[in-house]
Amino acid sequence: MTKTILAVDDSGSLRQMVAFSLKAAGYQVIEAVDGQDGLEKARNQVVDLVLTDQNMPRMDGLTLIKSLRGLPSYQRVPILMLTTESSDDMKAKGRAAGANGWLVKPFDPQKLTEVVKKVIG
Repeated sequence: MTKTILAVDDSGSLRQMVAFSLKAAGYQVIEAVDGQDGLEKARNQVVDLVLTDQNMPRMDGLTLIKSLRGLPSYQRVPILMLTTESSDDMKAKGRAAGANGWLVKPFDPQKLTEVVKKVIG
């Protein structure tokens, strides 16, 4: 069965790059334009992994993570931050919100695929 990943980022080009890389590795990708859109899509379909940016309009990544962790079906779903934010303080906030991992942009598509395979197979 194909694993499904929700990619949440306000940058269309970055979403395209993430989707292209992950689809090439055999994953199904659902794209969301910001945290609010991501939360709505996550409520409609449970996914195997969430990749989210931090800085987005309407709802940022940390708020999205906290909202997802509040849903029973998302308490154990892995969530990775994919963001330009790389400070230890921001990573600590991400962990506190419920993020399982952190990738810094710009990202290497091969490394992204390797991390996703480690997390969800």
